[in-house]
This record gives sequence, C-alpha cells and structure tokens, in this order.
Amino acid sequence: MENVDYIIVGDGYAGLFFAHQLIKNKKSFVLFSEGKKSASQVSAGIINPVVLKKFTTFWKAQEQIDFLKNALGEIESYTGKNYLIEDPIHRVFHDENEQNLWLKKSKNEDLQYFLNDDFKHLEIVNNPFNTGKVNQSARLDVNNFFADLFTYFAHHSHLIKEKFDYSQLNTIESIYKNISYKNILFCEGMGVKDNPFFSDIAVIPNKGHHIKVRLSKPIPENITIKKKHFLFPTHNGLFFYGGTYDREQLHHHIDDSAVEQLVKGLSEVYPYDFEVAEVNFGFRPTVKDRRPIIGRHHQNKNLYVFNGLGARGILNGCYFSRSLFEFIENDIPLDEEIDLKRFM
Repeated sequence: MENVDYIIVGDGYAGLFFAHQLIKNKKSFVLFSEGKKSASQVSAGIINPVVLKKFTTFWKAQEQIDFLKNALGEIESYTGKNYLIEDPIHRVFHDENEQNLWLKKSKNEDLQYFLNDDFKHLEIVNNPFNTGKVNQSARLDVNNFFADLFTYFAHHSHLIKEKFDYSQLNTIESIYKNISYKNILFCEGMGVKDNPFFSDIAVIPNKGHHIKVRLSKPIPENITIKKKHFLFPTHNGLFFYGGTYDREQLHHHIDDSAVEQLVKGLSEVYPYDFEVAEVNFGFRPTVKDRRPIIGRHHQNKNLYVFNGLGARGILNGCYFSRSLFEFIENDIPLDEEIDLKRFM
C-alpha cells in the first residue's frame, strides 16, 4: 500500500499549480492524468490584468499577477526553466472613441498601472487608430510548462497516466486501489460532470476554438496583438489566433462556423495571405459570478474541489491554489467569493 498526503485528479492549471504548492510544502502526492489534452493545455496562455472589451480590471488582478510571477520563479528552481514570455498585449483600437475611453480609464486608480497611455502604431497589421499597450501583460509558454512539469512528476513518481475510476474509491477508509490518502482533490474542468461527488457544482461549459496559421509576412516581434482575438507567434513558425467563446455548440468536434469567424477576424487585422495549419478547441469551465469554485465536500470531509477557473485559468489556478492549500492544511477560511458554500 502506498501512502500519500494527496491524490490530485486532473491535469490542467488547477491541478498543476496545486501540485506546486505541495512540492513547495514537501507534501507527498500523486496526480492522475488521462493523457488527453485538457482545455488548459490548448489554451493561449494569456496573462492579462485587463478586460479588453470594456477596459476594466477584475478582482485581485495585481495580487494575482504578482503571485504568478513569484510562483513561476519557484517552479523554475526545480524544472530549470522560466515559462513567462514577457511579450505585452497591444490592443488594436477600433476607433477614436476607444482611444478616448482607454485614456480616460488609464487615470483610474485600479487601472493606472495597467493601461499605458503612450499609443503605438504597428507595422504589417491593420491599426489605423493605433494600439494601446497593457502593462504587466504576458504569456505563459504553455507547451513547455505542461511538458516539463509532467516530466518532473513522472521522474519523481508523482504521475499516474490513467483515468481515475470513481468506483474504486473507498471514502470510508480513504483508499483508492492500492493508495492510501489523507486528502483527494478533484480539479477536472468540465470532466467534473461525471464526478459522483461534485457533479452538481455550478460550472457552465464554454467552448473555445483557436487556429494556428502560417503568415506570408511576419508580424512585429515580442508582442501579442489583440483586436477581436489574440495573435502571437508559437512553435514551428506558426502563429496562434483565437479564441472564440460559445455556450451553445457543445459537441466534441470542430465547428466550421467558429473557424470561419476566426479566419474573418484575422483577415481584418492581417491584410496578407495566411494558411490555416491547425484547429484546436477545448471546454472552459465557467461560473456565472466569474469566480472559481473551491471547497470541501459536505459529507466526505477530505474530498475537495478546485474548478471554474474560466478564461483566466493561469491567474486563478495559480493564486487560489495557495488559498485552497491554506484552507486544507491550516484551516484558514476561504474567501466567500470563491467558496463552494456560496451556492448552497
């Protein structure tokens, strides 16, 4: 019988950032990964403190940015790599009204450190009204982040590459197959709907597509361009463009209408030829109040859930992993805004 402090079920941002808390605090664990690419693993990896439709910010934005940078430094200490790509977002303005709104909002106390009031004109892409730079924005090197952490987990016997079987879980004796555990954490994204302990949590699937394209003319380097969607360089000479938001078409295959939307959007900002090389999609677990869902099962007191990270999975997953760890280990109450209890 193997004894561990934690079983983690799920291999997206929630699971990996919580695993980092366990490594940092010298707790033993195993993480179950089915080997399918989660929504996190096909995400853009955008780190952004601003809602770019309305030029507003969100709850704990600065704290989350600061905490993420610190955590990525800690992760670098055992993987040997830093996954922060400090290519800031340049938001392409639609018209002068957006320019004026940006300038007005940049004077607000909660936005003055994020909205840069020095507008830039970019070469190659269409931006007749210039662009505004989002200070402190960046990207995560998604591919290497997941690949390296899975390699590290496998090397240290933390990774179990199989689907978690709920029927094999003995919650009375806290045993799963041949593993005795103190706590078990479910962070399965939309997979939670098949979980008999937390299937009723209030997450709503939001399907997102993105395309990877070959551009006939390279765009400016070391930035991320945003108009309708995000455009930036990725691996193998390809560029990422996406992603869409869809709460209606929830089948598990590519929507042609979403691809058309992306091709049209890219054509508006990039006036040269391009070729679509790849199409991906995933299901973000979103919540009506835009807060994660974190908490303890009402009956089985060593079963926990960490879900509902939405489109800000990196920031939410990193920052609130500590809140959950402190709640489990030190009985420090969760913020009411993220506590599972708010739906009861």
